Amino acid sequence: MDEQVAAAYRRFADVEARGVSEIYFRWAEAIADDPEVTNLIGQLPGIKRQPNLVFAAARHLGAPEGPYDPFRSWLLSNWSTVTAVVQTRSTQTNEAARCAVLLPILSRLDGDLALIEAGASAGLALYPDRYSYRYDDEGAITELDPDDGRSRVVITCTIDSGSVPSRLPNIAWRAGVDLNPIDAQDPEQLNWLETLVWPEHDERRQRLHDAATIAAADPSHLVHDDLLEKIPELINDAPTGAHVVVFHSAVLNYLPLDKRETFVELVSSFPSVTWISNEGPGVIPTVSSQVDAEVGERAILAVNGRPVALTGPHGQSYLAL
Repeated sequence: MDEQVAAAYRRFADVEARGVSEIYFRWAEAIADDPEVTNLIGQLPGIKRQPNLVFAAARHLGAPEGPYDPFRSWLLSNWSTVTAVVQTRSTQTNEAARCAVLLPILSRLDGDLALIEAGASAGLALYPDRYSYRYDDEGAITELDPDDGRSRVVITCTIDSGSVPSRLPNIAWRAGVDLNPIDAQDPEQLNWLETLVWPEHDERRQRLHDAATIAAADPSHLVHDDLLEKIPELINDAPTGAHVVVFHSAVLNYLPLDKRETFVELVSSFPSVTWISNEGPGVIPTVSSQVDAEVGERAILAVNGRPVALTGPHGQSYLAL
């Protein structure tokens, strides 16, 4: 039994999947007590062992979604093929609904905005002005729609009083960098993104498809490169006079701590740039150390390194600090 893998899958089951995905909960819980499967997973490189990636690779290849035993049999019979997908793919869940927790900040910035997303994937979070929002403040609903009417993507978010945005931002330019950018116009690449959405989350899968349709109609400038190398160049490429915003969500956890620290120093070195981070607790230590509230599985939204809110991992909630 690979105890490290077992512990990781048990934590995933108890903390992340419980009450969120019954299928992933059952699979992860069972794998944590399955020596044969944990030993196989333990042969993968560290970052490739994550449940999200292993499960998505299996589902991408046609693994049965349901009880663990049929899934286990399929996994053992197809392990070499699953391994090949795991080695060439990464978890790039591109959740457009996270725009709902970015909007309270973006809507308060003056002028035209030049958005730059670090770890952009398909760049679906680069279209906050093209989506519709329904903010719920204890039953009081605020509706925000683009100028041309209700979007095909409607995002709901619970929010505390005083944080509700009053308008959509004006976006002059959209750019992003990713080691493996996704082309929203490529059905095969889009299929991988859809597979990364957890099995029961049909609404999120539909939102992904609809947001990709919007992105494909007006492609952003997405660059295949290392974010530490490319961010300064993109900042310099932004239109003159636009307010540059560099943002990222659930991205820096894939970097080692020293590179995270380098990234923070990098974006902080541009005084005219607004830096918005939306990362899990502990990912940016200088941000997390400023939060006294119980974070749980929520992310910490920060502006220029200062925490401003706790947010749901899929943009479903915003609680100002």
